[in-house]
Amino acid sequence: MSLEEHSPSPAEQRVLAWLVHGLSNKAIAAELVLSPRTVESHVSSLLAKAGCCNRSQLLLWARGER
Repeated sequence: MSLEEHSPSPAEQRVLAWLVHGLSNKAIAAELVLSPRTVESHVSSLLAKAGCCNRSQLLLWARGER
């Protein structure tokens, strides 16, 4: 994969911004007017791109602590 393929898409970045604030997938979906399944898909993609196993690791990655 190229570097661009590892970078979060704009939609993933919006989801990540709400994740950092501690929102659930359902709450993020409501904020962004998306289905919870779409948010779940973005979170899964972010986990893969960041090489994380869970949301806690993803939050650390997002904050530059990992």
